[in-house]
Amino acid sequence: MITIKDVAKRAGVASSTVSCVLNGKDNVSELTRQKVLGAASELNYVKHGPASELKRKSTQTIGVMVHDMSSPYFSDLVPGIESAIKSHGYDLIVCSSMGGEKSTANRYIREKRIDGAIVIAQDIPDELLTEAAAREFPIVVMDRELTNEHIVNVLMDDEQGGYLATKYLIDQGHRTIAYINGPFNSDCNLLRYQGFLRALSEVDIEEKSEWRLSGQFCKESGYHAAKMLIEKGLPSAVFFANDDMAIGGLEAFREHYISVPEQVSVVGFDNIHVSQYVSPPLTTFRQPKTDAGLLAGHLLIQMLNGEQVKSIFTLDIQCVERQSVRAVTME
Repeated sequence: MITIKDVAKRAGVASSTVSCVLNGKDNVSELTRQKVLGAASELNYVKHGPASELKRKSTQTIGVMVHDMSSPYFSDLVPGIESAIKSHGYDLIVCSSMGGEKSTANRYIREKRIDGAIVIAQDIPDELLTEAAAREFPIVVMDRELTNEHIVNVLMDDEQGGYLATKYLIDQGHRTIAYINGPFNSDCNLLRYQGFLRALSEVDIEEKSEWRLSGQFCKESGYHAAKMLIEKGLPSAVFFANDDMAIGGLEAFREHYISVPEQVSVVGFDNIHVSQYVSPPLTTFRQPKTDAGLLAGHLLIQMLNGEQVKSIFTLDIQCVERQSVRAVTME
């Protein structure tokens, strides 16, 4: 097996210099860096592990790492990403993080089979991303914040979005409001929940723990959470942390002959395409997903071209008012 020592001997440099080059350090000259990479390429050296920096040859391919390829959230992001990278001659490959450490997404990042990655999946470990990211392998992460000079963060203002969604219900006269969580390991869910609590605190409404239920950002979890609310006793309004769960909730309410919004108001989050076609059409808070995908794609191309970019970009959330919320005068 070819080792760092073999590469160092071929390049005529110290092993420590090879290590610096392969780990993306900037304390070597460009001439030395090219010598090391050339030697490694000639020897077909491949370093296995998350810190690997070597790309013997550009693949002209960008990886988009998702958890569930069927998610409407993902399908809204892709057109923007694709538009950005295709205009620069790159192809797009989508990798799933299902399967954890052995997943396609984790493997492609760990082994660097692509030129760079846009990471949407929340279950890819932070440590893997921070160790893999380097000048030769830039990464854009979405909906979470990581600190690394070769990682750029594209964020939605989820805390403000959670605040605006809750304040919207409060402004419509609602004072008993349930919150249906997404996964607890999701940064965007935690931020939306913080915004929910901030809006309640501004008008001295105390959160009731029995009206905070756990979901998984999927339709089925929203359906089951709504059924639990029905058993506990319905609040005036329910804020589901994403549209998929809200749509599941609408189905549960319909099965139990509970009218929305006459008996309970419902707000979602994301503004996925189908949210306008459910009954009643869902009031939700829009994330500019296509714009976010376009931004993520352009940022990754800039990084691949060696350009310096800001580390964090935050996009605003907007209300999309439809027919699933009614105003109340008193409760």
